[in-house]
Amino acid sequence: MARERTYVDNLHRTGRIFMILGFSIMISVPVTMWAVTGVAPDTEMFFPAFLTLSLLYLPGGIIEVITYSPMLGTSATYLAFITGNLSNLKIPCAMNARELCKTTIGSPENEVVATLAVSASTITTTLVMTFGVIMLIPLTPLLELPVLQPAFNWVVSALFGALGYKYFRNNPKLIAVPLVFMIAFGLLAPGFLVGNLAIAIVIGALVSTIAAKILFDKHVLDKEAS
Repeated sequence: MARERTYVDNLHRTGRIFMILGFSIMISVPVTMWAVTGVAPDTEMFFPAFLTLSLLYLPGGIIEVITYSPMLGTSATYLAFITGNLSNLKIPCAMNARELCKTTIGSPENEVVATLAVSASTITTTLVMTFGVIMLIPLTPLLELPVLQPAFNWVVSALFGALGYKYFRNNPKLIAVPLVFMIAFGLLAPGFLVGNLAIAIVIGALVSTIAAKILFDKHVLDKEAS
C-alpha cells in the first residue's frame, strides 16, 4: 500500500519541479544562442573551465544548502535557492522575520514565516532590479562618482552588522570567542576567507556552536535568557 503524501512531500515535489524548470531556463539561454548563431562552445576550453569552476563552487553550494536549510524550512529553501541572493538578502530577511514573530527554527510557524519573508524579499528585489534597469542610464553619472565607490564594497558587511547587533547585545559573552576567531582567521587567511565564504561561514558556525556548548556547560551563560 502506497504511503499517503504529506504536505512536506508535496513541497519537495513542487520544489524539485521548479528547480528543474529554473535550471532549464538558465541553460536555455546559451543553448538558444548556440542554435541561432551556430557558434558552438570550444570543448578544449569548456570542459577544463567547467571542471575548475565546479571544484571551486560546488562544495560551497552543498555547504550552503546544509547550513541554510534548517533556518529556512522546506518551501523557503527551494524558493531561496531558485531566486538566489541568499547570504546578503534572503537569510537576513528570514532571520529578521523569525525574530519579529518569535518563531522557533524547525517549527511549522517558522516554515510559514520564512516562506513569506523570502517571497516578499524576492518580489521586492524583482521590483527594485526592474526599476534599476530602467533608471540605469539616467543614474550612471551619479553611481560612478568616486565618493560613492567605497560604499558599494561595504553594503553586505553593514547589513550583517546591523542585523547581528540585535543578537550580540543580548549576550556579549556568547560572541566573544567566534568574534575573536573570525577576526584572527581573516587576518591570517584573507584570501581563503574571501574566496571561500560559504566554507568560512560553516567554520564560524562550528566554532560558535562549540564555544556556546562549553559556556553553557560551565554555566557561564543563562540558558533561558539565550
